[in-house]
Amino acid sequence: MTEVAARFERIKALPAYELVAEAIERKILGGVLRPGDPIGTESELVKQFGVNRSTVREGIRLLEQAGLVARESSRRLLVAVPHYHRLATRMSRALILQQVTFRELWLTSMALEPAVVAQAIEHATAEELDAIEANIAATQSVEHAASAVANLDAEFHGLVAKAAHNRVLLLAKEPSSMLVMPTVELILTNNPAGITRLIEAHQNILAALRRRDRAQALLWVERHLQDWRAGFERAGCTFDSAVAPINARRPNGSRC
Repeated sequence: MTEVAARFERIKALPAYELVAEAIERKILGGVLRPGDPIGTESELVKQFGVNRSTVREGIRLLEQAGLVARESSRRLLVAVPHYHRLATRMSRALILQQVTFRELWLTSMALEPAVVAQAIEHATAEELDAIEANIAATQSVEHAASAVANLDAEFHGLVAKAAHNRVLLLAKEPSSMLVMPTVELILTNNPAGITRLIEAHQNILAALRRRDRAQALLWVERHLQDWRAGFERAGCTFDSAVAPINARRPNGSRC
């Protein structure tokens, strides 16, 4: 019986500019280069890597897009720290292209929001709680404008997340949070009476945070999330509808 020889795919060599980017990235992630450290100029990197300037420039462009490298006014290159918002925006776009459903978004929020609030109970400062209170006051002042309320709702949850003082949770939560806002706007446009319930939930979550009352805070978070789901379905969308970005329209004119 003839044995079938194993088959292998061809090895594809990476472009030189990707190798340049990977070499610099390894030193950054390995701690050899730290935020604020100089990497050198393009001319210096050309000499060190033994490649042409366009190769170095393209490699640096990849690192700049990732937020790992920044340029000073002198054109000198420095190690940077990627801002979470930039990372989150790219992830949000990926989630939209993957056509994630409201079910996935809601279940993720049911896992992350209680975790965020539980840690905010422990770590929120008086200044952070005052900022949350100011956000609620701003929401009350525009409570007849669904779009403005949706934006302030996103800000409210962002402020609570920052008050948790956990950067891992903040980074985990932010990409999906950007997809929540268009669903909230859709819900409130369809049912303006929902704005009152939203404000009530925010007020009760804040009151529980001030009292350091974990049980009540988690109770109101769950009610808030259940209202969100009910409002989405009441707007004519199904639990498994793909989440659309703001102002997106389906071929039939629907946002569901």
